[in-house]
Amino acid sequence: MQFLGFSLPSNLFVAPMAGVTDRPFRQLCKTMGAGLAVSEMVTSNSLLYGSVKTRRRANHDGEVAPIAVQIAGADPAMMADAARYNVDRGAQIIDINMGCPAKKICNVMAGSALLRDEPLVGRILEAVVNAVPTTPVTLKIRTGWDKNSRNAGRILSIAEAAGVRALALHGRTRACGYSGQAEYETIRAVKAAACIPIIANGDIDSPEKARFVLATTGADALMIGRAAQGRPWLFREIAHFLRSGRHAPALRIAEIHQILLTHLEDLYSFYGCATGVLMARKHISWYTRGLPGSAAFRRAMNRVPTASGQRQAVNDFFFLLAGETEYLPASPQPSASLAAADDRQELAA
Repeated sequence: MQFLGFSLPSNLFVAPMAGVTDRPFRQLCKTMGAGLAVSEMVTSNSLLYGSVKTRRRANHDGEVAPIAVQIAGADPAMMADAARYNVDRGAQIIDINMGCPAKKICNVMAGSALLRDEPLVGRILEAVVNAVPTTPVTLKIRTGWDKNSRNAGRILSIAEAAGVRALALHGRTRACGYSGQAEYETIRAVKAAACIPIIANGDIDSPEKARFVLATTGADALMIGRAAQGRPWLFREIAHFLRSGRHAPALRIAEIHQILLTHLEDLYSFYGCATGVLMARKHISWYTRGLPGSAAFRRAMNRVPTASGQRQAVNDFFFLLAGETEYLPASPQPSASLAAADDRQELAA
């Protein structure tokens, strides 16, 4: 698709997720069919620009364009400075976070808490757009703070007036967290009123669901988050289904094994072995969820302290599994309790 001056291989975007969408994950998803991958949110507090975490999040070395960086904060001037800082370091799209539901973000009036102050939303958007006039600015929001104050339509109007070029809408209020069903009718109403591209987000976890959400909302693109954890090939599967109406061939166990090994090596290289081992644990858990024997494997994996030990444990697990079945067994979607635990892990990162 054509998006903000860029030619993308698909209209499937990777949602920004704290502690997940680092450079290795973004690059992997792009090789698996994602058209755009938005970074983890970067703080607008300039005092933290020199921190190891912020410098890693601003590292886009070798990343396939376009490079989209999400910034978070509540002060217009600081957000403008953050936009300039990241554009100077390679960002080609600046995304503004007004959708994060985490308490530690909302307690400082950032993320989805901003939806309660529409005048401040306008000042932030205008400041950022004016700060980087040649760089597209996008916005990610929820449908509102709670069910009694849904205001996505008004935020859309504010965003368009400020010069925002696209809007990603998670179909839940902040109060909903990740519970209940996504409000696709709300996304549809926002799309009907919009003059800019609308990206639908929320509960898109299969090729069939992707087709349903596109048809129901009329959205220009889809944004996929939690469902891609441990399943980066989901983008490829959805793209194949939307294009052909048929499911892509089932993945072989050997292919899953190789994808995971490649991901691990990228994590070790990006973070260094010590931190890479810690970051890899949650990804290994996601890749193996639902596979035979995976519960015991994950418990043992969390006690492995080295990169070489992780590699060996992963190899042993998949070689044994491949001896029992050649293809990835059908597995259910994560339960609500597991998804909630993953959300807490992400947001605490």
